[in-house]
Amino acid sequence: MKIVVKKTNSVTETKIGFILTSVRASWLTRRGCLSCESPLVLLQLNWATICTSEKSVSFQRTWGRKGRRCCLCVPVGRCVPERPVAPWCFLSPIAPSQPVLHKAACWKPAGLKCVCQLCEHTNFTCQTEGACWASVMLTNGKEEVVKSCVSLPELNAQVFCHSSKNITKTECCYTDFCNNITLRLPIASESPSRASAGPVVLAVTVAVPVCVLSLVAVLAACACQGRRCAYGRKKQPNVEEPLSECNLVNSGKTLKDLIYDMTTSGSGSGLPLLVQRTIARTIVLQEIVGKGRFGEVWRGKWCGEDVAVKIFSSRDERSWFREAEIYQTVMLRHENILGFIAADNKDNGTWTQLWLVSEYHEQGSLFDYLNRGTVTVEGMVRLALSIASGLAHLHMEIVGTQGKPAIAHRDLKSKNILVKRNESCAIADLGLAVKHDSVLNTIDIPQNPRVGTRRYMAPEILDDAMNTNIFESFKRADIYSLGLVYWEVARRCCIGGITEEYQLPYYDVVPSDPSIEDMRRVVCEQKLRPNIPNQWQSCEALRVMGRIMRECWYANGAARLTALRIKKTISQLCMQEDSKA
Repeated sequence: MKIVVKKTNSVTETKIGFILTSVRASWLTRRGCLSCESPLVLLQLNWATICTSEKSVSFQRTWGRKGRRCCLCVPVGRCVPERPVAPWCFLSPIAPSQPVLHKAACWKPAGLKCVCQLCEHTNFTCQTEGACWASVMLTNGKEEVVKSCVSLPELNAQVFCHSSKNITKTECCYTDFCNNITLRLPIASESPSRASAGPVVLAVTVAVPVCVLSLVAVLAACACQGRRCAYGRKKQPNVEEPLSECNLVNSGKTLKDLIYDMTTSGSGSGLPLLVQRTIARTIVLQEIVGKGRFGEVWRGKWCGEDVAVKIFSSRDERSWFREAEIYQTVMLRHENILGFIAADNKDNGTWTQLWLVSEYHEQGSLFDYLNRGTVTVEGMVRLALSIASGLAHLHMEIVGTQGKPAIAHRDLKSKNILVKRNESCAIADLGLAVKHDSVLNTIDIPQNPRVGTRRYMAPEILDDAMNTNIFESFKRADIYSLGLVYWEVARRCCIGGITEEYQLPYYDVVPSDPSIEDMRRVVCEQKLRPNIPNQWQSCEALRVMGRIMRECWYANGAARLTALRIKKTISQLCMQEDSKA
């Protein structure tokens, strides 16, 4: 058998010749489909069977009264004729100058099988139409090997199949289980070969002075850089140095650009899992910026960009898994919802850390922002509108092939809302969120021992009267909490030079850490709500905000406003304030 490859008019043609009962046939592969070439005599061949193996495809046809077997040794993944559109084949040793093409269907393999270390449920194998992938990376001074499948969209993203300097070595291959190999990180290149000694004397005579001068320049630069680094370490003794170069993704792109590209070109659910792990394992923690019952929040560095790293303790694995799952919901990304980047589990030597990496907002939470200072009327309206926009997007169901389920937050409060650099807000902490499947009419409630913050709980939750089988009940509870957050913001609004100090809702009637019974007595039995001062009536914006708060605090959840209605009302208020300016 012979194989000839030629390229004409941007079309690659592969000729495969074989002998069938002393009659030479020539087959032509054009755009991935096999067809017959150079025939004159027409012979009818009836199709009988087709058999496949890993390295070749053979098929049998009946010619006249005797059956003949033809074998084509074609690599798996190439197209060969499975069932022709018309079962004819043209074979002739005469006059090969008039090519006639015969239409044929394409046989394609079911999929490429690869070794997958993360696929315990499938016997550590996976199947893909892309490529098999193996990578070794340096983590905490140890080589870590990962083997898996790479899909076609991930191949097109140009993130895989490229090794980085000193950090990873990556191999992609395209045959079954071809990634079952042993990889090692590249060793520093050895000194040049000394074999060539002919014109070396002349080269050395010229090169030695140049090398000496270059060495002096390098040493001077290193000394200068060393002084700068020493000075920097004195100023920041606890800051680690970056471990890697940032060539694991496309050069010239920021993290925000990468997330946007992968979100809009893929399923809309964020970065692929392997990309998330690559990013998470190259982040250098800088300083702790917050603590909570879940764990700690750190500011980290990735490729010179600040990121927020939320580190969960191992006992809060359910919260970590649930929050990562919700953040990766298709079509969830929104400017007023915290931007999710990656999730990964890391072993620091003594215990396993659960990382959730997101965008970093230096202003901190709305709670911190309001404690630090006051806001103008325009600033209050902008904060309120952005919170309503984010909550409306969460509550909204998007119907379609890549739709988004309706989501309720269940723990909305000022500490779970972040303030961005442009003075707008982003809703965070989705660990308690619930999703609604409108097709099956089911509610995905997390199996999580955590409950919401008692101070912000709606009356029906405190009274244990909420119908958890109806998804609207969860959305209405969010609206009650939203009204309390608006009250916190409005109290810090400066009108006529008069402002009130920051306080939490119900600060004057319950202790600093109230129990369920404390809140039930105040909210359900005494039916108290936060006080709305009379001076708010002198400002149109505060008067509208006060009316919205009252309609969010109704004891009857069905009577409360929706997030979309609140967003529209505040949008109109925002336009009025802009026209005044």
